[in-house]
Amino acid sequence: MGKDYLTEKVIGCAIEVHRQLGPGLLESSYERCLLYELAEAEIDARAQVFLPVEYKGMILDAGYRIDILIPGQLVLELKSAEKLLPIHTAQMLTYLKLSGIKKGLLINFNESKLINGLKRVVL
Repeated sequence: MGKDYLTEKVIGCAIEVHRQLGPGLLESSYERCLLYELAEAEIDARAQVFLPVEYKGMILDAGYRIDILIPGQLVLELKSAEKLLPIHTAQMLTYLKLSGIKKGLLINFNESKLINGLKRVVL
């Protein structure tokens, strides 16, 4: 996935949150602070967006939520884990498929340097 302006701006916001808070907090803390930074950067972002599963014409509420959605453009999946695992990438790919959005960012705030916890995912 090539770099783009929006993705770079979001990464900058995430780095600012990480600089201020450091690793080791709950995902929900990072989510709230990242939403604040995105708003300050004038990026329209929504938290905990319902993600239905469509199966053979049925729409199922299976309890899935996108951590942060930049409508029509980017899915953000936040983690506060020891490290990003292949299952996190698989989860992101599924979220992209279900949402119809092509690009996503996995952001693991539980790293000493946030750059080590960033992964771009494209469908």
